[in-house]
Amino acid sequence: MAGGTELRRRRDDVPPVLSVVTPTFNEAENLPLLVEAVHRALDGIPHEVVVADDDSPDGTWQVAERLAERDQTISVLRRFHDHGLSAAVLDGMTVARGEYLAVIDADLQHDPSILPAMLDEVRSGGSDVAVGSRSTEGGGYGNWTRGRRFVSWVATFIARVVLRVTVSDPMSGFFLISRGAYEQGAPGINPRGFKILLEFIGRDRTLRVTEVGYEFRLRRHGETKLNRSVIRSYLLAVAELRLGRQVDPAFLLYVLVGMVGLAVNSLVFAVAEAAGVPRFDTGLNEAIDPVYGSFVLSVNVSILVLFGLNNEFTFWEQRYRGWKLAPAFVVFWFMSLVGTLVHVAVFTFLENSGFLLGLLGAEASRTVQNLVGAVVALVVNWYLNTTYLWRRRTR
Repeated sequence: MAGGTELRRRRDDVPPVLSVVTPTFNEAENLPLLVEAVHRALDGIPHEVVVADDDSPDGTWQVAERLAERDQTISVLRRFHDHGLSAAVLDGMTVARGEYLAVIDADLQHDPSILPAMLDEVRSGGSDVAVGSRSTEGGGYGNWTRGRRFVSWVATFIARVVLRVTVSDPMSGFFLISRGAYEQGAPGINPRGFKILLEFIGRDRTLRVTEVGYEFRLRRHGETKLNRSVIRSYLLAVAELRLGRQVDPAFLLYVLVGMVGLAVNSLVFAVAEAAGVPRFDTGLNEAIDPVYGSFVLSVNVSILVLFGLNNEFTFWEQRYRGWKLAPAFVVFWFMSLVGTLVHVAVFTFLENSGFLLGLLGAEASRTVQNLVGAVVALVVNWYLNTTYLWRRRTR
């Protein structure tokens, strides 16, 4: 197939009623157990299982192909490029042939036994989407810690307030959708989105959604895919769903991190001033001497914080690790210096032009000039960082 994928198709020509799409990455041990559980749950219902694997290093795709050799209901999609959960699900849905499409994780944390109930909800015509929910009646989060429950609650709250979705578990990765609803919504779905369910219900609020409860299970084999990038990905998805694609969501994160850096700068400066950090003379320019030690300290601390947050949050996919952090920080420091010089240059230009002075008065004009300089410097730094430091590179 085009796009760096390879498809092993089931051999019969009878279209199934339900296609169960499972995105996989390093799920070699779990996949046979999942397939067996799906078949057991859907006994008597014509169905197929579509495995969309991101070329797993543990050979999950090989396990899937061996299963497909003796099971005609299994199709295997081996994906070589554009890896990611949402993209894998969309590719799996693209090749699926069922009248209804279900998505289930391969880590055995979702309960396949509720698939018939989910199918009944949509097949009856009363719903377009049935969600396997941990939050509705009959559902539960299993042995989740209080911290993880709190994070889930915050994510649900954000989805309800910002995206105005009414589903009690919008973060679920377990759902079933009619082909008609899928084909209507698929063209607008972001393949790099956080959760496909959130993409569908967040973009089309006319979809009729019902929930079927299930108890979330512990992973049996392998390692969890949950890490700190999940928070970043979720915020990016919500921003993109709410604001559209006219504004780069990553730029919004960059601005958010910049605001944190500004707060850190102000705090460190205030503490250093209170502690009496000494001034020092550079001997270079009488106009700027003496330099405040608190200013130098606050700028450098904020640059360090900005680098760390941007590296681990804003530019997660392009982040630096290990020994590469040191030279990357040096480059970032010099880029920040360029941004500072741009800020000063814009402020000075506006101050000398006197344009805003006549409109706003002395005090207000300086405040606006400083803000304009900061915005220009922010854009310049964004360009420099995304072009030279955290540019998209093959990993």
